[in-house]
Amino acid sequence: MDSCIGGLEALQRIITTLANKNEELHNFMETLSHSLAGVQVNSTQVVSDLEEEFDTLFTVLVEMKESMINTIKQEGAKKTQELQNQLTQSSDALESAEELLEFANNALHTKDEDEFTKSHCALFLPYRVTMASAFRLTMKPKVTDNMNHLMVDFTQERQLLQNLKFLPVPWAPEMEVGDCLVLDNTVSVAWKMPVEDSKIDHYILEYRKTDHEGLPRIKDQRCWEVVDNIKTTEYSLSGLKFDSKFMNFRVRACNKAAAGEYSDPVTLETRAFNFGFDSSSSHLNLRVEDRSVEWDPQGGKGLESKVKGKENKGRSGTPSPKRTLTTRSPAIRGSRDRFTGESYTVLGDTSMDCGQHYWEVKALKDCKSYSVGVSYRNLGKFDQLGKTNTTWCIHINNWLQASFAAKHNNKAKNLDGTVPDRIGVFCDLDSGQLSFYNAETKQLIHTFKAKFSQPVVPAFMVWCGGLSLSTGMQVPSGVKSFQKTENGLGGSNSSLNSMAQ
Repeated sequence: MDSCIGGLEALQRIITTLANKNEELHNFMETLSHSLAGVQVNSTQVVSDLEEEFDTLFTVLVEMKESMINTIKQEGAKKTQELQNQLTQSSDALESAEELLEFANNALHTKDEDEFTKSHCALFLPYRVTMASAFRLTMKPKVTDNMNHLMVDFTQERQLLQNLKFLPVPWAPEMEVGDCLVLDNTVSVAWKMPVEDSKIDHYILEYRKTDHEGLPRIKDQRCWEVVDNIKTTEYSLSGLKFDSKFMNFRVRACNKAAAGEYSDPVTLETRAFNFGFDSSSSHLNLRVEDRSVEWDPQGGKGLESKVKGKENKGRSGTPSPKRTLTTRSPAIRGSRDRFTGESYTVLGDTSMDCGQHYWEVKALKDCKSYSVGVSYRNLGKFDQLGKTNTTWCIHINNWLQASFAAKHNNKAKNLDGTVPDRIGVFCDLDSGQLSFYNAETKQLIHTFKAKFSQPVVPAFMVWCGGLSLSTGMQVPSGVKSFQKTENGLGGSNSSLNSMAQ
């Protein structure tokens, strides 16, 4: 019999191992399929980018060619005009000189002395010859026919183009898992380059939330978030809400021209206590959303009208007019009634049975009365927080006579100091402690010591006002340090310690 049981257990382990391996194979195949599709898309994109770069280069060369040709044509036209002007002037001077030469020759061959004298040639001919335009012309061309000063030598450019190669791509960084830290809802990650690269300009960090441990899955519901232009090899993401069990991180290096491959991803645990208000447990006068609750004095009136209408219908036999309900239907309450009477209470939708948990609560402006604490789920519909032995809370009253007190089992202890804007609640079920802190300064307000015999749920009471809830938070390091010190001293500032039943 024992051997049979042992065989079944061994078979069960084998089945579990095979199932896990099958899941890994499915994820790996999805990764390969995704990579294959990526290669096809990226290769097409790279070809398109290369063609675009060459087209841009061709465009620049064509523009330069057209500009330089235009310069040559302008220079040629200018020289042509200059030479043409000189040629015209020379032609006019030549024509004038030939006329003068003919006139002088005729005068020289005149035999009649009186006629020669009458023509004044003897007086004016030397002057006309010396003043001829031919003697005023420069017998040197103003421009030459040489255009060599506009020639271009593309030897270096041609060699540069012939030596053109693909740009070097940076190596994939390596994540420094030992230097990665998750603390106070801040994640700090660090990485290094496998080889020194002075041309790296910046890094791109990507992260996403997941509920799967191990390597990232291709078909994860959440998308990668991007942080660009990181100049160092480390980065911190602060103010995060940890509403998943893990976070994946990967990084790539970029130079001025290209981005390298992603690093191997690292998965960090970001487990925290997440819950919301349970609308199925709220008083009718409370308007509940996932992370906020507000007092609604009109709540429940629609339901009361409906009940009265049913009673009138039963008595008279005639149907009553239809009325619009202003509160949620009792059908969504599940198997238990809402709180009623003066128990303006709503519970959290998630219970705690072990471990350490932390959340914060902020009262809306001018909230007159509210309580924050924990309770067992079996809290009666008329029970009020702090007035039973199954509830622990601090209570703030700003109506008429102001008060600030810790309450349990219908006993109250007045607390010193002012009420903080935000209250941090730390529940350590393993050591049986419930502590309240100023969320901003992490100063302790009050601590209950109790041996919880059942799972507890966050509990809230609000009247004439509202509360907002912050969850998905790790236990702050300041709270942890204080608890260690407090537990080491073995003391507590509570006078309402109890043995919870």
